[in-house]
Amino acid sequence: MRYAIFADIHSNLEAFDAVIQALNQESIDKYLCLGDVVGYAANPKECIQKVRDLAMITVAGNHDWASVGLFSLDYFNPVAAQALLWTKRNLDEQDRYFLESLKLIYKNEDLTLVHATLNNPQDFNYMDNTYIAAETLGLLENNICFIGHTHRPGIFIKDKEDSVQYKEVDKIDIKEGSKYIINVGSVGQPRDGNPDAAYAIYDTKKKQVEIQRISYDWETTRKKIHATSLPKFLGDRLLVGR
Repeated sequence: MRYAIFADIHSNLEAFDAVIQALNQESIDKYLCLGDVVGYAANPKECIQKVRDLAMITVAGNHDWASVGLFSLDYFNPVAAQALLWTKRNLDEQDRYFLESLKLIYKNEDLTLVHATLNNPQDFNYMDNTYIAAETLGLLENNICFIGHTHRPGIFIKDKEDSVQYKEVDKIDIKEGSKYIINVGSVGQPRDGNPDAAYAIYDTKKKQVEIQRISYDWETTRKKIHATSLPKFLGDRLLVGR
C-alpha cells in the first residue's frame, strides 16, 4: 500500500494543485488528509471540494472546526481569527456539513492519523518537543502516527529502549519495535523557512516514509489574498515560508 498524506492546506489552491499534480506521477493507492483544509488563504470552497474528491479519510483540524463553530476563536491570534471569520462567510451549507462531519482520530492496521496529538486531540496542542511526543507515542496502538498542525515537517522516534528523539530528515525506514510520529508539514503555509509545499508518501511494502516538497505559484495565492479582506500578511509570509 502506498499512502499519500498531507495536511494544512489552508485554502491555498495553487499549493494544493501542485501537490496533486506531483502525486499524480506516483503510484498512490489512498490519499489521506490530516486537517486544516481551510483558513488563511482565499480558496476554501475549492480546497474542500478537492479534498472531498481525493481523500479517503480527512481528520479535523482546529481551523476546520473553528470555521463551523466547533472550536473557539479565542484559541487563535487576531490574524488567524480574522481569516476564520472571513472563511465562515465564504462557506456554503455543503462545505459546513463536510467540516462538521470530520472526526479527530482515524486508525487502521497500517497507521494512525490526528491533526495535533492523540492525548486530548480536541485541544489541538502543538507537538513541539519530545515530552509532548512521548504522550502520544504512549497512546499509539500501531507503530506510526501522522500529524500536522505545526507546519514544520519532522519525525519523532521511540526506540526499543523507550528513548524518544526528534529528527529533521526527508526519508526514514520504519523498523520493527520502534514507534514513529511523522509530521508531514504544510501544503499551504510552510513555516520551516522553505516556502515549497510539503507532503508525505508512506510505502508499507518498503516500510518507508518520505517527505517531499514541491514549488508552486505562491504569487498567485498572494494576489488572491490581497484582493480580499484577508490580512495581507497571510499572502506575504508565503514567500519566506514563515
